[in-house]
Amino acid sequence: MFGIWGTFSSVVFYLTLAVGLGGLLGNALVLWHLGFHIKKGPFAVYVLHLAAADFLFLGCQLVFSAVQAALGSEHSLYFAVTFVAFSVGLWLLAAFSAERCLSDLFPTCYQGCRPRHTSGVVCGLSWALAPPAVLLTTDACGLLRKSARPLACLRYHAASVAGLLALACAAFAAGLVLFVWVACCSQRQRPRFYGAVLGSGLLLLICGLPYLLCWTLRPYLPSFLLSTFFPLATLLACVHCSARPLIYFMVGRQPGRWKPLRAVLQHSLGEGAQLGASGVSLPMGRV
Repeated sequence: MFGIWGTFSSVVFYLTLAVGLGGLLGNALVLWHLGFHIKKGPFAVYVLHLAAADFLFLGCQLVFSAVQAALGSEHSLYFAVTFVAFSVGLWLLAAFSAERCLSDLFPTCYQGCRPRHTSGVVCGLSWALAPPAVLLTTDACGLLRKSARPLACLRYHAASVAGLLALACAAFAAGLVLFVWVACCSQRQRPRFYGAVLGSGLLLLICGLPYLLCWTLRPYLPSFLLSTFFPLATLLACVHCSARPLIYFMVGRQPGRWKPLRAVLQHSLGEGAQLGASGVSLPMGRV
């Protein structure tokens, strides 16, 4: 029995490493091309920051996994630091999906009411607010140090879980609404980033929620259940962060025609002067 469990744990561990390495490479390519070679519009700014958050999550995951393999024990900062990067990505995904949905449902109103530099401000707030929200909770619940404060842990943890679940629901709902709108109600062509929003929402539902569930239940799960559930949730979270560059590639490629990687990413991530498919223009610098 223990031999089977040891083999299973090893397989999950090495799969996590392999997926993480592939995801690091994919997100590094997105960061390189989108950061230096592709013109960025308001939605591409979200994609750039999402790639940075995914790269940070996968990098932390691989570093802590290597430390765990070398020392034979898990560092106390492991889950807290990696979940910070995961939560930043969740904030960014929710904002990106909601804004992409609103821009297609209400193009004229959205273009007229959208403040300048909205994307940059929202991304900055995500990076600034998500880490304290996670670290305050982990500290109160005794994950950063031995002393725990039960009442503070309950308050912080309840607020954190409610906020993260709201973000996850917003990201998935925006993708679902956009899918219904394009499939049933809109006669126009698919808007830019439609495939990225829909694919990211499905990935979050299938692969991201188990990691979020692990965060929700971690202070209350017995150690033997946690040791079983956490490696699988981590593997799925790595798939969630690693598959996004593949989505961009699949959205940008054209069947039957070979194009360089930069051209494929340009087709899927670049933005022209059109906001969505509505014919409403939005200046490239308005991020």
